[in-house]
Amino acid sequence: MSGRLGVLGAALVVGGVLLLGVGAATFAGGGFGPAGMLGAGTADRPGGMMGGAQPGTMGGRGSTGTTGPGPGDAGFVAGTVAAPRVVRVIAGPGYTFSPSAITVARGETVTFEVTSVGGLVHEFMVGPADAVAADTEGTPEVADIGMMQTKAVTVTFDGSGPYAFACHAPGHYEAGMRGTITVVG
Repeated sequence: MSGRLGVLGAALVVGGVLLLGVGAATFAGGGFGPAGMLGAGTADRPGGMMGGAQPGTMGGRGSTGTTGPGPGDAGFVAGTVAAPRVVRVIAGPGYTFSPSAITVARGETVTFEVTSVGGLVHEFMVGPADAVAADTEGTPEVADIGMMQTKAVTVTFDGSGPYAFACHAPGHYEAGMRGTITVVG
């Protein structure tokens, strides 16, 4: 009997943590737009996982991580220093990034909005592939992205690449938490 109560208690704790995360995202925006994880969003902010334009989710628009056309698509407008293009990246669950491959235009300025999902704390380093792989100090990054938290970093891709992004929290890079950036144009 006490074994079943322990399992039931653990299940209630996990359920409570999940509800707190959904509640925080729903009522505080949580990085998924004003309607939270399940909502449709607005014209200037994407909706959540079930209802909006968050890439890689049920209502999303492809795998480019953007809510509009990407490089090479009709209507694409490259980001500038004054008006960077926003690319949304989901860190987690586990040791994954979604999307794991991103395309940018040569000379484009991009703001990466990185949201951590799941119980792990992540970081997001982006830049030349060799510097990212070596976790080179001075390479653009945001650290300590906690559950349902969004942080941003802006980068201009003025070289030919190759470029990459990764999480260097202990053990995450080794577990495969990295992605590629292809420069076109």
